[in-house]
Amino acid sequence: MKKASLLMIIGPLFLLGLYVFPLWNIMLGAPQYPDPLGLNIHISGLKGVNEFDIQNIDGLNHYIGMQTLPKPEEMWEFGSFPIVIGTMVVLGVVIGILGYLKKVNYKWFIGWFILMSIMGVLGMYDFNEWLVDYGTNLDPNAIMKLTNPDGSPMTYKPPLLGHVKMLNFDVTSIPSTGAWLMFAGMMLTLAAAFMGWKNSKKQN
Repeated sequence: MKKASLLMIIGPLFLLGLYVFPLWNIMLGAPQYPDPLGLNIHISGLKGVNEFDIQNIDGLNHYIGMQTLPKPEEMWEFGSFPIVIGTMVVLGVVIGILGYLKKVNYKWFIGWFILMSIMGVLGMYDFNEWLVDYGTNLDPNAIMKLTNPDGSPMTYKPPLLGHVKMLNFDVTSIPSTGAWLMFAGMMLTLAAAFMGWKNSKKQN
């Protein structure tokens, strides 16, 4: 159980990478932009991949009626997510320590993994809802009003994951370093739960 508990202590610490590295990355490439415009999504706010990317993205969006990219104080998520992640790190480490001291069993490791998984799914859902609003809630007085072949207003929702063609832009949305660190940490806690389960089987 000690090896499993050590893994349980180490796994949640990987989530600390979210305070340093972006969680998600969205890139916009077009012929007029030899260097693609990029947006890094951190748990505490949005940052351009390059110095003027956010200004350039907001400038493009203005013409088609999209909202400006939100500042940290304009979205409750950017204030809440750092607290949630910090709480989960502390909770995971405490559970690991208690496991090492034989105060709790592997089921607590599974519980932490399930709770973190639920929060991850809810976070992805919330992120997608923001993308929907961002790409469809357009200013009716926009300079450019583009329509689909059927006459309906064109929307510009970036993909949650993958690639899509929007006008002459190639838009790609993928997990970034922070997401992969979080995934690695969660896999370590899952491995800890599995090791703890195997150890309990041997003792029975």
